[in-house]
Amino acid sequence: MPDRPEIVCICGSTRFVDEMNAANRDLTFAGVIVVAPGVFLRTEEHGAAEWITDDQKATLDALHLRKIDLADRVLVVNPGGYIGESTSREIAYAHATGKPVSFTDPA
Repeated sequence: MPDRPEIVCICGSTRFVDEMNAANRDLTFAGVIVVAPGVFLRTEEHGAAEWITDDQKATLDALHLRKIDLADRVLVVNPGGYIGESTSREIAYAHATGKPVSFTDPA
């Protein structure tokens, strides 16, 4: 393992939680440090949907940009090529800061 493992930030719609978890697992087994969304906007917990407030979403969005700052590159998890508004903003930010961006599916 290198002295400093590569750091990858996972981006994508939080509806793809299973796909993000799979990418996180695969990258981690490959010796990569992964930063990813820590909260998923809608989660099923004990049979009830849990929603976050607009203020919480704004905080999470800003925090995710800082995660991109920490990363060496960005991996967009986009099954079927889907890229939503927030992910588009994150991709634009990554490009603006010189971070390489790759996709799990053709965009």
